[in-house]
Amino acid sequence: MKKKQDIAPLTETALLILLAMYKPNHGYGVMQFVEKKTKGRVVFGPGTLYGAINNLHKKGWISPFRMDNGDRKKEYMITDEGKIQVESELNRLKEVYEIGIDIVEEGGKVND
Repeated sequence: MKKKQDIAPLTETALLILLAMYKPNHGYGVMQFVEKKTKGRVVFGPGTLYGAINNLHKKGWISPFRMDNGDRKKEYMITDEGKIQVESELNRLKEVYEIGIDIVEEGGKVND
C-alpha cells in the first residue's frame, strides 16, 4: 500500500476519467459520462481525452478491457491502483471541503 505522501493530487480531468472507467468504457462513452455528470460544465476535446487516457494507461491506473462481441472500440477499465488513486483524491477533497466549510461558517476566521 502506498503512503499518503506517495500519492499526488489528481487533476479534475484524470479523476473524472477514472470515475467513468469504474465500468468498461471507451473514449466517446467517457466524453458522454463526464458531460452528463458535470451538467455540461466539463466537455473534453478528443486531444485532451485521448492524451489523458494514454497517460493513465502508462501509469497503470486503467487497462484495456477485452470485449468478445466484435466491437472495435477500445475500452478501458480502472485498475486496483487506479481505485487507490481515486479513493485518496476523494479523501483529500473531502478534507479541503471540510476546512473550507469550517472557515466560511466561522465568518472567515482562519486563526485556530
